[in-house]
Amino acid sequence: MPEEKPADAIEKFLLEQKAVEDRKQALIEDVLRQRAEAIKAFDEKLAKLGHKVPAGKHNRSHHKAPAPDAAAPPKAKAKA
Repeated sequence: MPEEKPADAIEKFLLEQKAVEDRKQALIEDVLRQRAEAIKAFDEKLAKLGHKVPAGKHNRSHHKAPAPDAAAPPKAKAKA
């Protein structure tokens, strides 16, 4: 009998851990949905004010495009 109790405790712990992970994933999905709705509402407000999104600039990102390396040698042109 003593062998069953630790196994039950382990099973209980694993079930609780899975429940916490499922809840975490649900919260993440909810936050991402709210973010998408907020961005959409903001874009609609900007559109009402006459702002037009430049072509090819539909994704917002805080990442800057990598600047060309000044120390890198220029690429050789292929002869045709």
